[in-house]
Amino acid sequence: MAKTDLVDALLALEGRKEAEAFLADLCTPGEVRALSERWLVAQLLDAGELSYREIATKAKSSTATVVRVARFLKDMPHKGYRRVLDRLASARR
Repeated sequence: MAKTDLVDALLALEGRKEAEAFLADLCTPGEVRALSERWLVAQLLDAGELSYREIATKAKSSTATVVRVARFLKDMPHKGYRRVLDRLASARR
């Protein structure tokens, strides 16, 4: 039930400032960095311009993180990364 409650809390947020405040309260600075790192890796993978090693360097992450994010981006059924990447791309158009 805790996961559902967390999702409900995220959906209740209104705007960037509220999201930043919630993340600051919910996560340690290291956890926020890790989430930010994974998101950057997903964006760089989606752009398709860099090798895994170059992405790891640019995102200051491990190649294992790049491989894991790539697997979730391409193969996993959740499609969370894909959905958000596509929505943000549509919003920019």
